[in-house]
Amino acid sequence: MTPPSRAATAAGFGAVALWALLGLFTAASGAVPPFLLLALTFALGGALGLCGWAAKPGTARALLRQPAPVWAVGIGGLFGYHALYFTALKLAPPAEAGLVNYLWPLLIVLFSGLLPGERLRSAHVVGALLGFAGVAVLVGGRGGLAARGEALPGYLCAFAAAFVWAGYSVLSRRFGSVPTGAVTLFCFATAALGLLCHLLFETTVWPATATEWLAVAGNGLGPVGAAFYLWDIGVKRGDIRLLGVGSYAIPVASTAVLIAAGYASPTASLALSCLLIAAGAVVATRPESSAGTR
Repeated sequence: MTPPSRAATAAGFGAVALWALLGLFTAASGAVPPFLLLALTFALGGALGLCGWAAKPGTARALLRQPAPVWAVGIGGLFGYHALYFTALKLAPPAEAGLVNYLWPLLIVLFSGLLPGERLRSAHVVGALLGFAGVAVLVGGRGGLAARGEALPGYLCAFAAAFVWAGYSVLSRRFGSVPTGAVTLFCFATAALGLLCHLLFETTVWPATATEWLAVAGNGLGPVGAAFYLWDIGVKRGDIRLLGVGSYAIPVASTAVLIAAGYASPTASLALSCLLIAAGAVVATRPESSAGTR
């Protein structure tokens, strides 16, 4: 078995760092509706991928010949997740919605334990329960869902987004031979679907200030652009277990960035929620005890 590449693992951690900025850039994009934001950012992400294609003539023809399941997982994961995530951050407080969404690392642990050749350990279950406890504290500390009924649709979208991304991440493990360049096609397809949904369901609202335009551009080039290419390299050729553990830093880092930028307040419930989710991650990823083994 080929040992994990340190460079590929580092690339994966680059994606983790960029995703910590996703909530900030989305919140800073102003009143741009979710599907229009999705179309704009993924068009930029796809354009970024074309730079890699330019160095390899014939890339497009080869990448277009992917099996239907690859297209289904790639487009369904990218479009489904981000449509739900962007909607969540528009309908609920960004920090809270982000933390609900960032249950996906724990869900990946659970789903992976159910794959053939894997088994679900008690640590997985305990870790997942701690993560859900963190969400309960988060919502309850702000008066509960009943007291913040207007944010409920956003919380539900964030929760659904966590399941979509976890499912996409686990299923994509089956397509390890698909070149990273295929992500470019998934980005453009996602942008096209976002534009179609925008024209059908939304009223166009463009970014109103230079800051909002910069936030959209930053999202498209970073968390919704370069991050996907880096992550694809990391999970296919790097240390997947190490990258999985590192992903649990995203909710804490994302919330800290939102607080520093003034989009969230440093409340006690927010801090306790971060601690519970992080604790759940640590428990879920602990190796089995070596006692009784050789």
